Amino acid sequence: MRYIAYIFALFAGVALSFEGAIYAELGKNIGKLETSFYNFFMGSIILGLLWIFFGKGKISHVVEAPKWTLLGGALGVVYLTAIVISVPFVGVGITMVAVILGQLLMSMVIEHYGWLGSKKAKINKEKIFAVISMVIALILVN
Repeated sequence: MRYIAYIFALFAGVALSFEGAIYAELGKNIGKLETSFYNFFMGSIILGLLWIFFGKGKISHVVEAPKWTLLGGALGVVYLTAIVISVPFVGVGITMVAVILGQLLMSMVIEHYGWLGSKKAKINKEKIFAVISMVIALILVN
């Protein structure tokens, strides 16, 4: 199952690169915020249909969830809009490497302190080397 998760994550990265390039171009035509709105509007329709036919959870329990767990939607808007704005200026490659670097850095901090219910995992020399490698990748891609 672990290898299937790697494949799904790899597929997500491929999809994100396509999405960034496509939405950067769409943003030139309809506007950056409008592009983000379009993404979430279409995503809501598609996910709504999937939820109706395949959903097994209880969305009515959202009111019982800790309030901080509801921030994901707002963070998704920041994430996608930043990509739509960045790609036309620096390109898909640099944008994606920078996104991954940001994810790597923040995930290390989150896990180091065990924030947001994550399992604690101390920052070690291998993780620091990974960050340095990503910074080098960002420079090389540039």
